[in-house]
Amino acid sequence: MQAITADIVDSEILLITMHRPASANALNTQMAAELRDAFTDTKAYRVVILTGGGEKAFCAGADLKERQNMDETSWRAQRQLFEYAYQALLNCPVPVIAAVNGAAYGGGLELALGCDFIYAAETARFALPEASLGLMPGLGGSQILPRTVGVRRANQLLFTGESFSAAEAHAWGLVNRLCPPGQLLKETLACARRITANSPLSIRAIKKATQEGLALPLLAALRVELSYYNTLVGTADAIEGISAFNEKRQPIFADVFYR
Repeated sequence: MQAITADIVDSEILLITMHRPASANALNTQMAAELRDAFTDTKAYRVVILTGGGEKAFCAGADLKERQNMDETSWRAQRQLFEYAYQALLNCPVPVIAAVNGAAYGGGLELALGCDFIYAAETARFALPEASLGLMPGLGGSQILPRTVGVRRANQLLFTGESFSAAEAHAWGLVNRLCPPGQLLKETLACARRITANSPLSIRAIKKATQEGLALPLLAALRVELSYYNTLVGTADAIEGISAFNEKRQPIFADVFYR
């Protein structure tokens, strides 16, 4: 891999780092292909963390220098590759945590929004400036941001393209936790380890139920929840979890079985 690194932590956590420091980790064709491949192959892990290399940028969005020399056909082909990478992120069966270490602009913010939740350095900044470039968000920004921070606030951010701070993102519910820059990865890993202590079957069922239910009316969503609940009844994880509770010990879920 040339544009990202993929490191395994504790044998259960996959740490994906966008690593193009000279370009503020901007998303180019190579990075999109590598992200697509990395998120397509996550079955061996319980949690994925997505972050940026260095302290200045998580991802500055699409690499406009690369795009400058593209004809329309090449641009559309690249755009399709970006979509494949984003769909691989959205379809990842295990939780994905964004650890936003610096600027998350344009497609960078959209990548973070595509994760299940976000931890951010206190110095991080965010923006969707596409309107200033004669474009608009194309990886979910105009759809996920309103669902996260509210329609009126999202409209202002999308129409103006203005940047906002990590503190504002936290106050608006976009960021789950603010961390000192030097502690971001440590605190994100601590959260990931808490997730890995739980049943992998439960986590995957919860993620699927949440994703599917959000698009449905409440009564239909409740039926989705119940259907996934029923898939867990009688599983080895459920038996072990209840036994461990009654025996006052930590459960040992058969992780290797689910890989």
